[in-house]
Order: sequence, then C-alpha cells, then structure tokens
Amino acid sequence: MKPADKYLKIVEWSEEDACYIGTCPGLTLGGVHGTNEAKVYEELCQVVSEAVELYQIDGKPLPPATANKQYSGRFVLRVGSDLHKEVSIRAARLGESLNSYCQKILQNAVHS
Repeated sequence: MKPADKYLKIVEWSEEDACYIGTCPGLTLGGVHGTNEAKVYEELCQVVSEAVELYQIDGKPLPPATANKQYSGRFVLRVGSDLHKEVSIRAARLGESLNSYCQKILQNAVHS
C-alpha cells in the first residue's frame, strides 16, 4: 500500500459548478474539477500522491489517515445552553429522547 492510499478521495457532482469536484479532506485544501468523473478521480489521485511527497520532502509528519476510518457512532456536540434547552423541549413535546430527536435532524440534514 502506498502512503497516498491511506487518504479518502471523494469525487462528486456539483450542480452549482456543473462539473465533478474531487477532494481529499484532511490532506489537501481545494480540489480538482472537470466534466469526466474518471479523469477527475485520476487527477485527484495524482494530486494526493504529490501532496504526500511534499510532506515527505519537507520532513513533516503526514496528517492522520482518512481512508477506512472506523467510527464509533458517538460524538460530543457543544451548543449554547439556550439552544440545548430549546432542542430538549422540542424533543420532549414530540415524546422523543434528545438523542433520537437530534439523530433525526442530522439524518434529514445529510439526506436532503
């Protein structure tokens, strides 16, 4: 496995830009774009390899790997006390726990 293989590479269609956008979160800023999905992915892989090489040339440690990362399903979200109260009240009015209410909100936000 090459060091560049440890980084998640995402290619997705952008309605706003009317093209494919390729990014590598956690390693590079910005991305590559084009109208051919496969070519965007190929170019993105090259950019990621070059970024890894630059880290190595500069003697800098690579950022943590992002590919095949395991997630626990838990994270802590800090909000102000007023928002915490408001969301808790809304969940209670619906007869739901705060956790299940927030989970539904997040799912709707991600899938809309």
